[in-house]
Amino acid sequence: MKFEGIYTPVITPHHSDGSVDWDALAAQIDHLVQSGVHGVISGGSTGEYYAQALEERIEVGRFTKERLAGRAPLIFGVSAIRQPDSVELALAGKALGADALLMGSPPYAVPTERENALNALAVDRAADLPIMLYNYPGRMGVDMGEEFLDRVGRSRNFCAIKESSGDINRVHMLARDYPHIQLSCGMDDQALEFFAWGARSWVCAGSNFLPTEHIALWRACAVDGDFERGRRIMSAMLPLMRVLEQGGKFIQCVKYGVELDGRRAGPPRPPLKPLNKNDKRDLEQVVRVLKRAVAAIEAERQPTELRAAE
Repeated sequence: MKFEGIYTPVITPHHSDGSVDWDALAAQIDHLVQSGVHGVISGGSTGEYYAQALEERIEVGRFTKERLAGRAPLIFGVSAIRQPDSVELALAGKALGADALLMGSPPYAVPTERENALNALAVDRAADLPIMLYNYPGRMGVDMGEEFLDRVGRSRNFCAIKESSGDINRVHMLARDYPHIQLSCGMDDQALEFFAWGARSWVCAGSNFLPTEHIALWRACAVDGDFERGRRIMSAMLPLMRVLEQGGKFIQCVKYGVELDGRRAGPPRPPLKPLNKNDKRDLEQVVRVLKRAVAAIEAERQPTELRAAE
């Protein structure tokens, strides 16, 4: 499978009692497709999979697949602490028609690279689907290092990696030494660097509420090769990335961003709590300025493209 463009790890909207708001999830999926994102991820951490039972994760994935109705590919998250749970999720993903799986290291267990690779290969054998790896040592406790990559590379199903370590040296290593594994940006404030090193896709939670702006940066860099425009867009987006990452309120910010954009998102599940008034005000200001700045940059592009077409 070729990963190209913006892939949105979709939120799971909730009612005030914590139950899934299916109507709001449908509206969110429709909005993402209509906005032009290139794929939707169900069961990512932005969707609060860690606060869901296995059955619920599968139910949300099935609903997402049915709502997409072939309009965009579905990547189904199968990360779990227990290998049997990851295998069950992978089999369910295959049964519901997922186009690919997203798999991180089992959190808290801190496996060796060999153990981590054998775990991933067990999931691969069970489902036989394309897999995007998810390297996030800050949450999982381990890196997907060279021994891991060499071992899983024996299966061509491991065709991409969402790199979220924040270590730019890993971006260099992946681009240089593992060109057969597609590099996907998983660290928002390094998106420009990922594209410069050949990444063709970006898994970005912020595209839940700012898909147009994220697509604009991807298009500038990965499609047009216009890194001057890309730097301007990236500069406009950096304040948002700082707000999203501050104080461990990432999911709360993304959900409130969706609310600001006019759709229901509801509260996160415990133990997380919604944003306070000050946090909401900060996000509102950043989003307002960002939208205005990116719109102005994109407006400059349109006349140039029209003249070129003539």
